[in-house]
Amino acid sequence: MYRRPECAVQPLCGRDATRPFGETIAGHGLSLRREKTTTLQVNVGLVCNLCCRHCHLCAGPSRRETMNAETLDQVLAYAAKNPFETIDITGGAPELHTQIREMIEGFVPLATRVLLRTNLTALRGEAWERLTGLCRDRGVVLIASLPSLNPKQTDAQRGEGVFQRTISSLRRLNAIGYGIPDTGLELDLVSNPPGAFLPPVSQAQAEKRFRDLLNKQWGISFHQLYPFANAPLGRFHRWLEQTGNLDGYLKKLTDRFNPGSVSSLMCRSLLSVDWEGYLHDCDFNLARGLDLGGVRTHISEMDGAPIDGSPIAIDNHCYACTAGSGFT
Repeated sequence: MYRRPECAVQPLCGRDATRPFGETIAGHGLSLRREKTTTLQVNVGLVCNLCCRHCHLCAGPSRRETMNAETLDQVLAYAAKNPFETIDITGGAPELHTQIREMIEGFVPLATRVLLRTNLTALRGEAWERLTGLCRDRGVVLIASLPSLNPKQTDAQRGEGVFQRTISSLRRLNAIGYGIPDTGLELDLVSNPPGAFLPPVSQAQAEKRFRDLLNKQWGISFHQLYPFANAPLGRFHRWLEQTGNLDGYLKKLTDRFNPGSVSSLMCRSLLSVDWEGYLHDCDFNLARGLDLGGVRTHISEMDGAPIDGSPIAIDNHCYACTAGSGFT
């Protein structure tokens, strides 16, 4: 798998070694194993119009990794044989994939819900209108990134002018029914702290703050907010090292470890496939270079879903998913 030098896989530790995640969960009498797999997450590649500071995959305009037609056919064939409740299309910026419309049309009949993750800025004009119109017509759930309600913080994390373009896209989505009650068009937001910080302890309070301010300032509505900790991988790991924040950030993650979050982690019920068709337990393990259950497996070699009770590959980046409310 091709990786730019900035994304070289590195051990996750600062100057002082962090207690291994496996030891931490074992100390609480816990283990991390698979339950029924209900979600297929499809990472279509690393091409993106942005170079976000918090990106665990180092996606950006210079990346060339993208899912080809043969791999897409293999993913569609697998999903047709193994029905999923949810199919989650991610990237990079999946909107930029040349076959994104074919993906949506192909996946919609194969799952109860199809999600499309969007940074809200990758497409403009007619291209954006055509894609969102297709998503509306097919009932696709949109998961949109909005790191912060502070324009300067968002632009510092994602690029100059991104906040205003994001607000404009959200308003256009509301105009076609997304995020509006009783339309059936679900629009959810994901926020990531702009810096070496963790999200608020109370997800409900964070959601209320986003809802109140977005509605008051711009008349924007949405369904749910998911405030997640940034995984110390990829470009964010590099930024933490360069700014001298790596040790402190890792300590924050380990200090906020919540054993109650382990039972509902997304990796228990999710199967991640990368642009080359190789399987992982989650998108963070994909970024870390960890294969499904620690075994290199291509989707063309899989007949069914992963076996219930099979092990999940873990490393210290897993602390990001178990801090506070967790990453579910």
